[in-house]
Amino acid sequence: MDMDRDGISSVSSLQSLAKLLSEAQEDDDDDNDYGPHCSVSTMAPGNIGPVKKETTVTGTFQVKSENTKTIWNTAEIPEGSEFDDTWDPREQPEYEILFKQRVGTEDVFFGMSRKDPSTACCEDMVIKIKLPETKFLDITLDIQDKVLDLRTPQKKLLLHLPYPVDSKNGKAHFFSEEEILEVTLRMSREFDFINFA
Repeated sequence: MDMDRDGISSVSSLQSLAKLLSEAQEDDDDDNDYGPHCSVSTMAPGNIGPVKKETTVTGTFQVKSENTKTIWNTAEIPEGSEFDDTWDPREQPEYEILFKQRVGTEDVFFGMSRKDPSTACCEDMVIKIKLPETKFLDITLDIQDKVLDLRTPQKKLLLHLPYPVDSKNGKAHFFSEEEILEVTLRMSREFDFINFA
């Protein structure tokens, strides 16, 4: 007798399952969906529960832009992207970024200022760029607030600087014996007035 109950419950379970699947397939046929009609592929978590009707709201969108044909705002373009040239075959030279402090005897021996060895207390950024087989006249250097762009006949460097710098007041010195260009830039960070008060 136990066998008959298991058989009846399994038969009724199968019939209930077949009914559910056939209802799902009939709903799909009503939608006139031309995709696959396999009930398993159309079942998703969103199919659980009552069928929801989708409504669309028509309206107008107003674009707050000076020119409605622009794709992006000029503030969204990162500084220095106008120098990016991915097709340029010149290789990037080796470079090193160092930070430099201006300290006096009162800082070193007496500890009278609040300076410590961290980069927060550094005023200048020094970038050393190795340029082998390069002459001083072949170097083109352009410095923006956050970008350094260096070009020679063999090398090209587009460097996004870690901190904003004063692009108007900087120094560059080319050491021809070592073939190194040393660029010293004064950093202009937001809270420098606190560090150097």
